[in-house]
Amino acid sequence: MSKLGVYIIGARGNVGATVILGALAIGSGRAAATGMVTSGPEFRGLAMAGLQDLVLGGCDVSAVALSDKAVEIGQSRIVPLDLARELKAELALVDRRIATVEGFKYGSLPRGGYLAELARVEERLARFRTDHGLDRLVVVNLCSTEPHFAETADFDTPEALLAALAKAPAGFCTGTLITALAALRQGCAYINFTPSQGSELPALRKIARDSKLPHAGKDGKTGETLLKTVLGPMFLARNLKVLSWVGNNFLGNNDGAVLDAPANKDSKIRQKDAALREMLGGDSFVRTDIQYVPSLGDWKTAWDLIHFEGFLGTQMTFQFTWQGCDSALAAPLVLDLVRLVDVAWRSGESGLLPQLSPFFKKPLDGHTHDFAQQMAGLMQWVDQLRHAKLPVR
Repeated sequence: MSKLGVYIIGARGNVGATVILGALAIGSGRAAATGMVTSGPEFRGLAMAGLQDLVLGGCDVSAVALSDKAVEIGQSRIVPLDLARELKAELALVDRRIATVEGFKYGSLPRGGYLAELARVEERLARFRTDHGLDRLVVVNLCSTEPHFAETADFDTPEALLAALAKAPAGFCTGTLITALAALRQGCAYINFTPSQGSELPALRKIARDSKLPHAGKDGKTGETLLKTVLGPMFLARNLKVLSWVGNNFLGNNDGAVLDAPANKDSKIRQKDAALREMLGGDSFVRTDIQYVPSLGDWKTAWDLIHFEGFLGTQMTFQFTWQGCDSALAAPLVLDLVRLVDVAWRSGESGLLPQLSPFFKKPLDGHTHDFAQQMAGLMQWVDQLRHAKLPVR
């Protein structure tokens, strides 16, 4: 049986720890796979990796023990506290596969420059693959949202990008770009679950195509935006004119603190508003705001107001409130994406994977934001694979 590794950038964060705990709990039969799309009946018969077979690891700037982090998120009601305590030994084993790294903040140069950081990341990935005898390695970016940087001609080809990195000043790019580049150069599949710029840049797309590697992103679609991509098509189908669609998001935890910075918030809002703007067109007023509320922790509240016009110009409103746990919503989707990217990889697919568009706010190669149409595309792909002879894991 071939071995599949999962290398998580941000493995000791709330989402990373929830992903790892969930994989251990479900893989050992201690918990049901509720929330995982790939656990549904439509995916039966598809040769997917079992969660119990994944070799989990990664890196983080935090040095906190993964078992302690699991207890912390258990006490915050993100995961069951008894599971966090019961799986302490298994979490400690995974923690030994998580490197504590220095990292760098946007606007500052990494130690030794960008190429030195690229070499360090590549070396960690190569060592992880070798140490655990992996046949395939999927790198998943779960780190905090980073500011948007200017995309110039330096990002058009691998050669231009490497030349630019050799002499680029601070602020040229982010850690996400460096880790995505390192992953693809090391022959890994790549998933960007964040709004930060990664494998969508032309130079990285070319590396993926030339190396026959699959990649997917960006920005996991977990809550409010999921509802927008369900409700937006409803208004269009009924020929109701959306005049305004405004929303307010309130969240705490480290992600909320990071998004309190204007540049980071802008990077996130770009993805949250893009789906609605593209679906509704330019006549509708669309705006979303994000507010940091420390006491909420990982529990996010989103309130949306939709002002629309109906028959004979009658104006009406629709409002909804979404309250959910960000990490518990994201974690099952991350596990789904790992399994589906692996299936695509083993079936010979490479480059961007448009069939995975329902998992993202800003799908890199999706042709629609309509969630029902996105899911239909995913199911069509799954049906095709079920009838094909996929190599055994």
